[in-house]
Amino acid sequence: MTDHRVAQWRTAPCGSGWVPCGRDWDAVAISPVLRGLNALTALRLSPRRGYPVLADHIGGVLYVMVPPGTGHLAAGVPGVRVLSTGAEVVVPWGPQGSPGAHWVSPPREDPPPLVRADKLGEVLRRLDADSSPARRAAS
Repeated sequence: MTDHRVAQWRTAPCGSGWVPCGRDWDAVAISPVLRGLNALTALRLSPRRGYPVLADHIGGVLYVMVPPGTGHLAAGVPGVRVLSTGAEVVVPWGPQGSPGAHWVSPPREDPPPLVRADKLGEVLRRLDADSSPARRAAS
């Protein structure tokens, strides 16, 4: 989060609203934000490609949108929560968003490309294993 972005949030008319999960996409909530960004980097998914990814800088959560009904494929990873039918996510209305709902990668197409939940889960597990104390001690 840059000083420029914070200044935009303070001065831009912005808003957000609740959007249901499970219809157009499921959301995989990853804590902390940097861990989720590292996973997207490992998957080589650039923010410029239009995969919908939201950051909640207040709560420290990154929300990665995956195809509806597939979020469970990323479940079971510590620090990961899956939001599907019956859940909602706060989405920014304007391009600037807010500290609680900011597009890290705004959707650019309709429908937008979605991250594969199975691949996201795999890379999170791999990153966790690579950063485990036992693994670091062995290297």
